[in-house]
Amino acid sequence: MRFGIGVRALGIATAMMGAAIAAPATAQDDAAAESDIPTDLNILMWTDPQRDFAFPRMEDLAPVRTIANGETFRDLPSGPDLEVSVTMDGETWTLDEYLEDQRAAGVVVIHNGEVRLERYRMGADIDTRWTSFSVAKSFTSTLVGAAIVDGHIESLDALVTAYIPQLEGSGYDGVTVRQLLTMTSGVRWNEDYTDPQSDVSLFNLVTPEPGVDPVVTYMRTLESEAEPGTRWLYNTGETNLIGVVVANAVGMPLADYLSQRVWSRIGMARDGEWIVNAGGGEIAGCCISATVRDYARFGLFVMEGGMVGDERIVPEGWYEAAGSRQADIGIPGRGYGYQWWTFDDGAFAAQGIFGQGIFIDPARNLVIASNGNWPLASNPRYSEPRIAFWRAVQAAIDAESAE
Repeated sequence: MRFGIGVRALGIATAMMGAAIAAPATAQDDAAAESDIPTDLNILMWTDPQRDFAFPRMEDLAPVRTIANGETFRDLPSGPDLEVSVTMDGETWTLDEYLEDQRAAGVVVIHNGEVRLERYRMGADIDTRWTSFSVAKSFTSTLVGAAIVDGHIESLDALVTAYIPQLEGSGYDGVTVRQLLTMTSGVRWNEDYTDPQSDVSLFNLVTPEPGVDPVVTYMRTLESEAEPGTRWLYNTGETNLIGVVVANAVGMPLADYLSQRVWSRIGMARDGEWIVNAGGGEIAGCCISATVRDYARFGLFVMEGGMVGDERIVPEGWYEAAGSRQADIGIPGRGYGYQWWTFDDGAFAAQGIFGQGIFIDPARNLVIASNGNWPLASNPRYSEPRIAFWRAVQAAIDAESAE
C-alpha cells in the first residue's frame, strides 16, 4: 500500500499532494495505518490519531530538503532527577498527569548542561523526529543573524525589497527586515486557523509564477493598513518572506545554509528535515522535523550566545535582542522578539501549534524542549499549562539552589 497526502494550514503547500510513502511492514500496522492516514487537505481538520500518525512522519508525507548534521554530536550527560509537579488554578498535577493532558510525545529538561528530566510517550523515543510547526520560525531568525555576520544581509534596517524585488509596489514598500522579524510590517493579514478563507489557509495555494516563490506571489497582493513598526500582528506568511530574504541573500536553500552554519557544527545527533513548498523553497515559518534532544541542542547553542568554538555565528548580542520584547503583544509580562516569544523575566521561547516548543532561561542555565500533539492547534487550555510547567521547572531549580 502507498498513499498520498495534501496539507494547507500554515503554508504546508499542496505540493504534498501525491507524495507517497511505503506502508508499515506488518498486516496489523497496515490496518492501523489505513484508518490513521490523513485525507483532509487542512491539517486542522485531522483527528488526533491522524496527527499522531503524521507528526513523526512528515518527512515521508511531504517533499523535504535535508538539514545535514556533522560527524560528531554533542553529548548530553545525565544529572540528578528533577522532581516536578504542575500547579495551575489551585489544582496540582503530577508530571505524568501533565504529560498525558498535553498529549506530549517527548520532553527534555537540561540544566547546567545536564539532562535533569526526560520522558517519551505516544510511541516516540530518543531517535524520533517530530515536526516543529512554528518552532521553525526561531531557526529562520537565526539564519538572518548568520547572514548579517557573513555579509549577505546589510543590516536589520535594510529594506525587504532590496532582497525580494518582486515585492516592489506592494504593501511591503518601506518595510525593513527588522519589521518582518518582529511582525510589525503593518500589512493586512488573517492568521485564523479555523477559517478556510484566512490568509494563513490560502497563501500557499497560489499557482507559482516562473522564478517567483509562491509566498511572494501571494504576499505582494496584500495592502498596508498601518505604518510599519507601529503595530504587531502575528503573521506566518512574513516568516516565509524572511526565508526568501535569506535564501536570495545567501544564494542557497535555507536547509543547506542552516546545515553549513549551525546544524552540522553544534553537535546535532541526527539530520533534520525541512518541508519545501510548491516552488521548492523551504517553508520558513514552519515544518522542520528533528528529535526533541536536537531541539534542546539548538536551545543550548542559542543560550550560549550563538558561538561555535571561538567563532560567532550571529552578531554579538543577537539573542539578547532576539529574546527580549521588541513588540507589545497585549499580554502583561510577555512580548515578541525576533521570531521568539518573550517573557519579562529574561526567558524566551520558540512555540509551535499542537504543543511544540523550546524554552530558554539564560539566568538559570535552563533549556526545555518538547514535542506533542494537543487536541487543539492553539488554545489557552493547553498553552497556559505548558507555561505553568516551564514555571514549575524554574521553581524546582530555585528550590534546589536555596537548599
